Amino acid sequence: MSQSKAKKQRMHVKRTVGKDVEKNRQSVSFSTHERVSKTKNEKLEHDYSKHKKQYKDD
Repeated sequence: MSQSKAKKQRMHVKRTVGKDVEKNRQSVSFSTHERVSKTKNEKLEHDYSKHKKQYKDD
């Protein structure tokens, strides 16, 4: 697979100047938030009230 033009430029700068621009990137390699599944009561509450609004008489 060929390399992109931007990557070629980054590699050229790294070779000639010695400056690694990829180190300046502010990226996090892991998730910073928790994924929490619903409890049994939350699932039951959700199923109970899911379509309740459709059949409501006013």
